[in-house]
Amino acid sequence: MDCLFCAIAAGDVPAHRVYEGEAAVAFLDARPLFPGHVLVVPRRHVPTLTDLPAADTGPFFAVVRRIAGAVEAGMEAAGSFVAMNNRVSQSVPHLHVHVVPRNRGDGLRGFFWPRRKYAGDGEAAEAAERIRGALSA
Repeated sequence: MDCLFCAIAAGDVPAHRVYEGEAAVAFLDARPLFPGHVLVVPRRHVPTLTDLPAADTGPFFAVVRRIAGAVEAGMEAAGSFVAMNNRVSQSVPHLHVHVVPRNRGDGLRGFFWPRRKYAGDGEAAEAAERIRGALSA
């Protein structure tokens, strides 16, 4: 398997690491939205969030939480944007969470996709029911 993030986690590919632990490795994004943009990845290969074992979820997100605080403090940012993609728009097929320092007026406008309202309560109720059904399956 040729996975860039596995190679970075193993130390085989150089990266500007900011954290290394048993559950995760964090390093600067090579193409940051802003300086201090960090990627947090599970140390072992996991393609998406739904592939992350339940037992690993808490330890992984504890690292994400810690990195978010460090990015804000270290970059003297007013806040942070924490996000991930699953499959669609996931440039590397290894789970990774983006932690981006944010400040008012930084030019980043909300989400990167257009948002819309539901056509009505019926459409919203149908979507909710489909998700509830998937949860019970």
